[in-house]
Amino acid sequence: MTDNLKRTVFFVSDGTGITAETLGRSLLAQFESMTFEEVTVPFVDTLEKAAHLVREINKVAEIEGSRPIIIDTIVDKSIRSEIAQANGYMMDVFETFVDRLQDELCSKPVNAVGKSHSIINNATYNVRIDAVHFALDNDDGAKTRYYDKADLILVGVSRSGKTPTSLYMALQFGIFVANYPLTEDDFDDLRLPASLREHKRKIFGLTIDPQRLSAIRNERRANSTYASLNQCQMETRAVEAMFNREGVPYIQTTHLSIEEISTRIMAQVGIKRRAV
Repeated sequence: MTDNLKRTVFFVSDGTGITAETLGRSLLAQFESMTFEEVTVPFVDTLEKAAHLVREINKVAEIEGSRPIIIDTIVDKSIRSEIAQANGYMMDVFETFVDRLQDELCSKPVNAVGKSHSIINNATYNVRIDAVHFALDNDDGAKTRYYDKADLILVGVSRSGKTPTSLYMALQFGIFVANYPLTEDDFDDLRLPASLREHKRKIFGLTIDPQRLSAIRNERRANSTYASLNQCQMETRAVEAMFNREGVPYIQTTHLSIEEISTRIMAQVGIKRRAV
């Protein structure tokens, strides 16, 4: 019998499963005392696949002694009905929300598979791809000559979250983000490096708790000066002093997810997303 504080969750979709995962995780995050074993099952687009999934769910229910949670975004009603036969607690996103919207809007939904992540119907898809390429090309200060094309330039010490935040903002929102690592050499006069000064209005800073930074760096270069707590304390103090002197807005990333970092930056700076 499984622990009462642990449940298996199936994110089921006839497409990529991204929508089911995103919505499902938002709901599950409200239950902090629980531990969830996540299983994502994309492209369940035939009755045969649905029947196989039902057997898998039933097996988990038998082993764990409690029925799994099923969060699905299946469009086809026959496939949805098949999955509903499983020994699980089913939360159907379309039945929960789309049917109610249909009544309010007095309009029939298209019931097409993969609409939320369709390239054909997403005019901003190419913007996302271009933004990702920009983030990769302008990662870690590798290039600075294209900063005039950037919507945002993230700066901070090494391993403070610049690269993953840049890529997330590019892929999720179509924002052109460059990032630049500040090193010990940049802290002599606590001024922004020359290559950044003309783009100051685009700059946003990231900082992090030195103990957390030391732990992250030790995963990369264990027992090095680079990862030492003294070095991390020195760098974070210096970078925050620079931000304050230069009037650069910044946030502490220590306890924030990439999603939270990105959203807070956009709200604080007032950048509008290009992709939705």
